[in-house]
Amino acid sequence: MKIAIVQFNPVVGDLEGNGKRMVEFCQQAIEQRAAAIIFPELAISGYPPEDLLLRVDFLSRIEKELKHLAEVDTELTVMVGYSEKDGVSLYNSVAVLRGGEITANYRKQQLPNYGVFDEKRYFNAGTQPCVFELQGVKVGLTICEDIWSKGACEQLKNSGAELIINLNASPFEVNKNDLREKTVNKRVKETGLPIIYLNQVGGQDELVFDGASFVMNGTGEVVQRLPAFEQTLAIVELDVSAGVNIKHQSYAEYLPELDSIYQALVLGIADYVEKNGFQGAVLGLSGGIDSALTLALAVDALGVDCVEAVLMPSKYTADMSNVDAIEQAELMDVLYEIIPIEPAVQAFSGMLEKAFEGYEADVTEENIQARCRGVLLMAISNKKRKILLTTGNKSEMSVGYATLYGDMAGGFAPLKDVPKMMVYALAKYRNEQSRVIPERVIERPPSAELAPDQKDEDSLPQYPILDEILARYIEQDQARDEIIAAGFESTVVDRVLKLVEQNEYKRRQAPPGIKVTSRSFGRERRYPITSGFSRLLKAKK
Repeated sequence: MKIAIVQFNPVVGDLEGNGKRMVEFCQQAIEQRAAAIIFPELAISGYPPEDLLLRVDFLSRIEKELKHLAEVDTELTVMVGYSEKDGVSLYNSVAVLRGGEITANYRKQQLPNYGVFDEKRYFNAGTQPCVFELQGVKVGLTICEDIWSKGACEQLKNSGAELIINLNASPFEVNKNDLREKTVNKRVKETGLPIIYLNQVGGQDELVFDGASFVMNGTGEVVQRLPAFEQTLAIVELDVSAGVNIKHQSYAEYLPELDSIYQALVLGIADYVEKNGFQGAVLGLSGGIDSALTLALAVDALGVDCVEAVLMPSKYTADMSNVDAIEQAELMDVLYEIIPIEPAVQAFSGMLEKAFEGYEADVTEENIQARCRGVLLMAISNKKRKILLTTGNKSEMSVGYATLYGDMAGGFAPLKDVPKMMVYALAKYRNEQSRVIPERVIERPPSAELAPDQKDEDSLPQYPILDEILARYIEQDQARDEIIAAGFESTVVDRVLKLVEQNEYKRRQAPPGIKVTSRSFGRERRYPITSGFSRLLKAKK
């Protein structure tokens, strides 16, 4: 028996478009003589649909698309994730469609409400298992979070299931594939049943879904794995002559860590630009490491013809910065232009001369330079319908080393969840594929170049130290004393934590960016801007 599984890349809210593409996949499955086809969790609406689920018209159109999908073929069994309205209750469900009707239905029992997930805001939890027969095989259904605890799978085993299918919308983060397979292996060992793990693929706002679906036989061996970051249909072949045995099929290897992060960033950029209807992307190219990596990612995601770079030197910009930026643009064959910002800086300085009378020069003058660049880039973005990609990294966003309405101006932030040391690693990785970033960009000390002889480490701890402290505080939720006990100087830790707390207001105004770590800024980390928490701690000392 053949079962088609589809690593589907939906567009959230495009119900008709998603439905049309699913029908096309159904036709492919029929051509390959599959008995059934499986689509991921909430495939009709895309995941996560968020507050679209609160709209009655949205839910009614989901029902309409479900009916269309049920009428594709009288012989093909279709399993598809959808939002099921039942009276006043809403469920995250899987419908089993055959012969123009729903022949079985499963409601997700475990609703995640942590990290990027907010399902209890919308859905009620199901309680009952769902086992149905497919050409003599008893198939049990689960959805995503159900597989992370043994209850739902044990229900299916006790209800006579011989095969478990798990539909997912599981976002990418570093090293998550291994965790998924270890978790599914536990369920296999507890039940003795083979499991088909199907995951969504594609970018959706701050999330990237990596696919990497796999099939595990009844002994816990992965016998089939689909490629990561690719929308694809694959056939799972089952020998049902004596029990349910899954045949070995194509086996995509795990991507190395840097490879997977880079591909996640590329897919996130590509889908954000395409799904939101932009004509391409524009960015400021400074000759620094962050903008260099962002340019490489943008070109790999969108193609060279869709990307534009703008050099905006000031009187503090080193000659080598301009040389390196031009070299990279020419290496990548990217359209670029040079717009010096000194005339704009002088104009603003003149306009503000009276207002600033009696005040010493400080960071304000530096910010004016960054904001002049933001105005220029946003104007080009507006005029050419190209999204402005900001180039700031997670380390900078954490401590507020960025200018509101300056280098933070833009529509999408590819490196928002990429710490500085990972930026360096990814730049080196990209150059190993083909040289696109001048070596001096990677080797020279980073600088904002907003003041004479400025270097990042004049204002911040060295990045290896800063990144480690930030990872412990932001991603691991370690307290101050724990971080100090790990070997970091108390004065440095206090300074970094204070900067993180003081700059929440900036992060609230930052563009969305791609999640790659275990705790990203945005929907996954929601701290109050106005908070006396740290002050209360200090008062007790």
